[in-house]
Amino acid sequence: MTELAAENERPRKSPSLVDDEQILVWGRDVLRQEAHGVEVLIDRIGTEFSQVVRLMHESPGRVILSGIGKSGLVGHKIAATLTSTGTLAAFMHPTEALHGDVGMIRRGDVLMVISKSGETAELEALIPLVRVFDVPVVAITADRESRLGKQADLVLELGALEEACNMDLVPTTSTTATLALGDALAVALLSLRGFGPDDYRQLHPGGAIGRALLRVDDLMHTGEDLPLVLLDAPSHQVLLEMTSKRLGATLVVDAEGRLRGIITDGDLRRSLEKDFDLGAVIAADLMTPDPKTIEAEVLGAVALNRMEEYKITQLAIVDEAGRPLGILHLHDLLQAKVV
Repeated sequence: MTELAAENERPRKSPSLVDDEQILVWGRDVLRQEAHGVEVLIDRIGTEFSQVVRLMHESPGRVILSGIGKSGLVGHKIAATLTSTGTLAAFMHPTEALHGDVGMIRRGDVLMVISKSGETAELEALIPLVRVFDVPVVAITADRESRLGKQADLVLELGALEEACNMDLVPTTSTTATLALGDALAVALLSLRGFGPDDYRQLHPGGAIGRALLRVDDLMHTGEDLPLVLLDAPSHQVLLEMTSKRLGATLVVDAEGRLRGIITDGDLRRSLEKDFDLGAVIAADLMTPDPKTIEAEVLGAVALNRMEEYKITQLAIVDEAGRPLGILHLHDLLQAKVV
């Protein structure tokens, strides 16, 4: 019987004999080790990091990520993060690149190769092929003196990182650190570019992110859907406007079109409690003056907070001259699932 076979024959400790506290210890040790690996990078990155960010910013082409195995999966994620924050990026598998996919490389691109060891043969073979196009190469590796490190134009060195497994073999700390480094590159790049909420909003129209980035002007009622009456409008016109627009309110404007007040269903109920003769009153008698307003370009979440703060269900949107541009109802925010 070989030594390996004998090892496999040894009885293993039954999972039922491992208590929950030991499992927690293992899990916490992994998180602690990976957090330390990321923390070490804070002081390790320097001028070369800035040079890589500027290189990507000034490149007229794309950032092409490449790697094998777990490094390749990390490359996919970094490419996705760059793309979602306004930098053209793509992943190219190095093996496929050696069989024709290198044709996706164009002059003006940047190639970023990821390899912990820096000795990945497929990546080493790829670099001379992209040199034909004068494509700069950035290497993310643990050792700048590795073969990939020496071939690259710029190196982001991870350094010696102990993997968070008891064998120091499974890619854990190194992949987490590389992911964090990719995020650092993407965020520094978007900050350098001045990429803001409106840019991000255009790239993320769907899902929870899209809902979180909806603005007031995406949701407000405008034009013919905007309920408006003049200060001297008779009560029956007020009721007709509120009923036809079905928003539970109407804005009240003066002869110059400036917002002067709002009439809600609650205002009408309160007028009845005061025993008003509705047939004899006008909009100015029924309205609440100086209604709450909000800017068109602010996020829907801000509008929702303002409604909750003032315990109201409508907000008016006005221009610089105080003329109504639209009205926003609480139901519009709830229906859009703005949170």
